[in-house]
Amino acid sequence: MKYDVTVIGSGPGGYVAAIRCAQLGFKTAIVEKYNTLGGTCLNVGCIPSKALLDSSEHFHNAEHTFKEHGIDIPAPKVNFKQMIARKGDVVQQNTDGIQYLMKKNKIDVFHGHGSFVDKNTIKVAGEKEETISTDKVIIATGSKPSSLPFINIDKKRVITSTEALELKEIPKHMIIIGGGVIGLELGSVYKRLGAEVSVVEFFDRIIPGMDGTMSKELTKSLKKLGVKFYLKHKVTGVEAKGKDVIVKADTPKGEVLELKGDYCLVSIGRRAYTDGLGLENVGIATDKAGRIETDAHLKTSVDNIFAIGDVVKGAMLAHKAEEEGVLVAEQLAGQKPHINYNLIPGVVYTWPEVAGVGQTEEQLKEEGKAYKIGSFPYKALGRARASMDTDGLVKILADKATDEILGVHIIGARAADMIAAGVTAMEFRASAEDVSRMSHAHPTYMEAVKEACLAATDARPIHM
Repeated sequence: MKYDVTVIGSGPGGYVAAIRCAQLGFKTAIVEKYNTLGGTCLNVGCIPSKALLDSSEHFHNAEHTFKEHGIDIPAPKVNFKQMIARKGDVVQQNTDGIQYLMKKNKIDVFHGHGSFVDKNTIKVAGEKEETISTDKVIIATGSKPSSLPFINIDKKRVITSTEALELKEIPKHMIIIGGGVIGLELGSVYKRLGAEVSVVEFFDRIIPGMDGTMSKELTKSLKKLGVKFYLKHKVTGVEAKGKDVIVKADTPKGEVLELKGDYCLVSIGRRAYTDGLGLENVGIATDKAGRIETDAHLKTSVDNIFAIGDVVKGAMLAHKAEEEGVLVAEQLAGQKPHINYNLIPGVVYTWPEVAGVGQTEEQLKEEGKAYKIGSFPYKALGRARASMDTDGLVKILADKATDEILGVHIIGARAADMIAAGVTAMEFRASAEDVSRMSHAHPTYMEAVKEACLAATDARPIHM
């Protein structure tokens, strides 16, 4: 079979690229190694983790806030089997939805491991071996969890995020190596459900890639939840003994910390996945981190092969991959799309949520850029008091001379949804004053954004 475009990988980058190619008139095929479409995000990442986060938050609220809301119920119990089953249903609904979109857009789906025979030929090793002839190829093979050389991930007691989404029991004590997004989200799930949770982080703060104020505030909130943090600790050993796991780490004082739990979640990031792709058959190189090298148009060193998403440079985010998939498809159709990588938001789906877009205060300091800050706390919001979500704040960074917004950072209820307003403002190069003069509905969490912009403009927030 001959195709105009073949996409290898059906995660958010791959399936969106395929859909956009089909919309633009290209005869399109997509190759997926696993039985279901959707990649890591839909199957063992974004979607199932959010399902468990929501379920565990409902349980936590039933335990801790219902009474204050005037809701008297017997002490709630966790039906963990049902919680995992619901998560599975959510995943299936989403993956079935992608299958429907492939049919709707007349995209041919090949299940099996895709690899290059040459630059115009893809071998698919599935139940039967098939060969695809294609003009263009988009590599969207994503990423896999990273580990450390001395850690043996047995997938039973020493686990990755994939296994953490399929546990048969609530851990007594989950030790998490890594204080990044994935570890904190899954740690939140199990802490709410009654587990003891300890986070061991090499750096001096959690979510190190986000604005420092967000890190500080999230640490305070998670400590209130009962999460224990061991910052500036270097893990030196992980050993599974029966139903126990022993984690050893060097402390900042040069001593040895020993933690004992029943599960250890290794969550130190992800690595580009190109295993068995046959890149050597087409002469495509990878960098030191194993990522495929591309130009500014996401073209590899081979003129008809492109790469997107986690497998190339940049933040490993589903929505970044989607934008890149659209960009490549539209370029192939002769259009001139553009991605502003500075304005791709990042989100942590703990509660409170954390979201940021643009530059952090640390980045502005490093650049020597003159900036001003406006911030506003959730505890001063009528809406936050009404919902009992008073943890958090909005932080606006603006150019000191021009007042143009340089960064929006939010920790608090619904931050993940609110950050879109920050992206919109910055895409149109709005000033803090522009946003402060727009009407924001009352009572809403978004009023905190308006007030923070007022604070950045001339230190005149209304409600503080």
